[in-house]
Amino acid sequence: MYKVLRLPRDTDTRPLREALWAHRIGHRFTEDEEGYTLWLANPEQQQDLLRLLERWKRGEPLLPKGQQTRRRIQSSSWTMPFSVAPLTSAVLVLCLIVFGLMALLGDLVIAMLAIVPIGVVNGSLSTGDLATTLASGQVWRLFSPALLHFGWMHLIFNMMWLWYFGRQVEALQGSGRMCLLVVASMLSGNLAQYATGTVLFGGMSGVDFALLAYVWLMSRRAPNSGFFVPQMLVVFMLAWMVFTMTDFAAVVGFGNVANEAHLGGLVVGLALGWYYSGRASRS
Repeated sequence: MYKVLRLPRDTDTRPLREALWAHRIGHRFTEDEEGYTLWLANPEQQQDLLRLLERWKRGEPLLPKGQQTRRRIQSSSWTMPFSVAPLTSAVLVLCLIVFGLMALLGDLVIAMLAIVPIGVVNGSLSTGDLATTLASGQVWRLFSPALLHFGWMHLIFNMMWLWYFGRQVEALQGSGRMCLLVVASMLSGNLAQYATGTVLFGGMSGVDFALLAYVWLMSRRAPNSGFFVPQMLVVFMLAWMVFTMTDFAAVVGFGNVANEAHLGGLVVGLALGWYYSGRASRS
């Protein structure tokens, strides 16, 4: 990362942040007691960034023409993140709604969204078969387990990375690319976990690992794409995935982790990231 400038604490950086994403300029803002620091991910984008900063200082419109009208329609500043990443925001809100319904309705929600129907018959847990389930038209079960979260920490951890990576993908490459990543990684992760014989699992972490792999490959193989992820964050998340696969994870209270779902999502992110970063670097 390359330091560009310092801004006072009372500076409203939101229009600049939105414009930088819209123009696909990889960046990061850090904050301390004195104010904000703007960092540039790719030095080859320095001139584009400086031109945008000059326009920002003069109070000129910053967004590309196709987005200026949409920005004026917004009635309040709180809607800005949702306009930048509508699909990411919708998935995040949907996970929150499902979590709230789980608190209200309990196992009924889990039974409806698990990969196969789950019930209790004569005091024993009864589960359906995936082929029969799909034949009956319950296709949503291939994807819905990703919406289930079994605790606040599980939910917060997954939503934090969904927003961090998903906003980059959607802002830089559009909702279509984000939709492809989400759907493919949900399907791959859930089927990989089911293949191990597990039917009661959930969480968006498979999608998070797909987004991690995709953003990392885009930043490494197509540096002009505007994507950025700290290398230490990649190391941390991969190390965490390996840690949860060990017996020691269960000893310290991190057992019953859907490791195969993580791997399934990671493979999808690597495959799509390799393909699209190759296309981006050639163009």
